[in-house]
Amino acid sequence: MSELLTSVLEILSDATWRHWLGGVLCLIGGVMTVIAAVGVIRFPDFYTRLHAASVTDSLGALTLLFGMMFLATGFPVVVKLFLIALFLVLTGPTSAHAIANAAYTAGLEPLVGKLGRDGANTSDEGEA
Repeated sequence: MSELLTSVLEILSDATWRHWLGGVLCLIGGVMTVIAAVGVIRFPDFYTRLHAASVTDSLGALTLLFGMMFLATGFPVVVKLFLIALFLVLTGPTSAHAIANAAYTAGLEPLVGKLGRDGANTSDEGEA
């Protein structure tokens, strides 16, 4: 049993798996951030653009920060990166809600498609 524990500890102390995992997480975070930027450009109205910017970009930044935590060499760096991630988790949704609420209060209506605001068919063709 102690041989198994020793071999597991040797594997976990090896830095190569941390570098691979950190690199993959940083790559995934970068791809998510690029997807968020494309969403901001492609979506039709303010609210969908805000959603793309807040949710996907926050997730990409968090994934990137966790990847950087695996690549960090010292405990103080990991703690600082964790505090930055915690700050993003706490302030991202709050600021997105405040911006959306301010836009709605200012009179910016969401873009409405064929189905209307409540999802019911609003065309006059269906009435007989």
